[in-house]
Amino acid sequence: MGKIKVTPCDIKGLYVIEPTVFKDERGYFMETYNQNDFHEAGLDMVFVQDNQSMSVKGVLRGLHYQKQYPQGKLVRAVRGTVFDVAVDLRTGSETYGKWFGVVLSAENKKQFYIPEGFAHGFLVLSDEAEFAYKCTDFYHPGDEGGMAWNDPEIGVEWPIEEGMELIISEKDQKWGGFRDAFKF
Repeated sequence: MGKIKVTPCDIKGLYVIEPTVFKDERGYFMETYNQNDFHEAGLDMVFVQDNQSMSVKGVLRGLHYQKQYPQGKLVRAVRGTVFDVAVDLRTGSETYGKWFGVVLSAENKKQFYIPEGFAHGFLVLSDEAEFAYKCTDFYHPGDEGGMAWNDPEIGVEWPIEEGMELIISEKDQKWGGFRDAFKF
């Protein structure tokens, strides 16, 4: 029923995915994931876990990854707006150490696929945001890793509005930089 538009990003393996949205006077309908559509587009990942979080404006989560059990993630904003970022940690990649960011919102309905081997994070731009994601592996608490969201070596250009107070977890404030990050 619903076809998707898949746009490869500047970094190999990253994709922005836009579902077909059917609108009428009642509202809208869309398929957020259809295995057949993904396979037809050449995306053969298998998802095993769905997660959802709610965060307030200024929350910056990340940059996270799992080391021995890396997760691919299909992420989207169910409510509100976030700036979502992926950093390439694949040592053999031509884009190793590069980042890509995209605005995901309930309005634009874009999704972002981040494969295994990337650090991931997001910044909430709206008053609140609900963020949902599908994962290709289960979460293993003792396997998590991360890197500093503001590491100048990576240079992520976060759209931090003037006067925006960042809310960053204690854990996320302690991660080292890119040089200390796990190498895939």
